[in-house]
Amino acid sequence: MTVLLSIKPEFADKIFNGTKRYEFRRAIFKREDVDRVLVYASSPVQRVIGEFEIETIITDNVEAVWKATHRFAGITYSYYHDYFGGRDIAHAIKVSTPKLYSRKKRLSAYNIRSAPQSFAYV
Repeated sequence: MTVLLSIKPEFADKIFNGTKRYEFRRAIFKREDVDRVLVYASSPVQRVIGEFEIETIITDNVEAVWKATHRFAGITYSYYHDYFGGRDIAHAIKVSTPKLYSRKKRLSAYNIRSAPQSFAYV
């Protein structure tokens, strides 16, 4: 199963250049068969720019997830802390085999009308 994730362009770029090997989420998919992510770079790009496979998903308390992922988080601790502010649980999707598309795609290519706030099953 594939999901589409909305990711800020600066972080999407880091995923594809290998400096960000984890994508952090406050909420994670309920389906356990999700194994691939389509990356939708949000504004101003507003295109699906690539994909990656999910190696694993780490779910734990916020500090434990940071400790396990910080070397390849691609973000600062301050940004991470602000993102998870007030939350007890964090999710980190470990990126595997990132593939940047040579041609960026519109959401309509996937029969999706608007960008998801968090994710959408494809």
